[in-house]
Amino acid sequence: MNNIMINLILFLMVFLFGITIGSFLNVCIYRIPRKEDIVLERSHCMSCGNVLKWYELIPVISFLIQGGKCRSCKTKLSLQYPLIELANGLIYIWIFAVKGFELESVLFCACASTLIVISMIDFRTYEIPFGCNLVILALGAVRLILDLPHWYSYVIGFFTVSGIFMIIYWITRGNGIGGGDIKLMAAAGLLLGWKEILLALVIGSVAGSVIHLILMKVQKKDRVLAFGPYLALGIFFAMLYGNAIITWYLRLFF
Repeated sequence: MNNIMINLILFLMVFLFGITIGSFLNVCIYRIPRKEDIVLERSHCMSCGNVLKWYELIPVISFLIQGGKCRSCKTKLSLQYPLIELANGLIYIWIFAVKGFELESVLFCACASTLIVISMIDFRTYEIPFGCNLVILALGAVRLILDLPHWYSYVIGFFTVSGIFMIIYWITRGNGIGGGDIKLMAAAGLLLGWKEILLALVIGSVAGSVIHLILMKVQKKDRVLAFGPYLALGIFFAMLYGNAIITWYLRLFF
């Protein structure tokens, strides 16, 4: 078996694992804001409450076979289900394609999935679940241990952007930035290091400014924005391309 075939099989496995995790992400997105159990409670229809069979839980495929409707009550299901599953699978492939089949890629995949949950929940509720930040913090602790000679970069990263946000929080008395955003950037800073977390802030701020201004113009959105999804976007790109972007920038101007 040649290398191309082996890589195709590996990426297929990564994709299948990704969409399976994506199914769990949907559970988190719907249940966490409702304070419902995400582990022990059986999956059920959000409309009729019918407990789903195993064949109704196959990522993407079950949605297509059922025509996007609940098998029991025929209520139309949200497109979020297959889209989150597909997105998570494709993101996993993306990460492994960029970073290779390394342990670091596994950590980044777990972080990306957590960022999806954070983005969806924050966009809807303007709150970032504390548990999600704890997951990223744990991933950061693992990466620090794996790269112990450079521990200081991660420790500084923990305080860099979160420290800036904390000052803003104090000055504005909580009106300028949310506590969840502070915790997110502290946890992500431990995972990425100080250079990449600063880059994540820049990317997230630019993306948030541009996209939200467009939404205010087109959809008449309120001036208040959920910053979490944009910070998540910045963290994702800094996680994958941070070193390359920083190196390019330094060569361009220094």
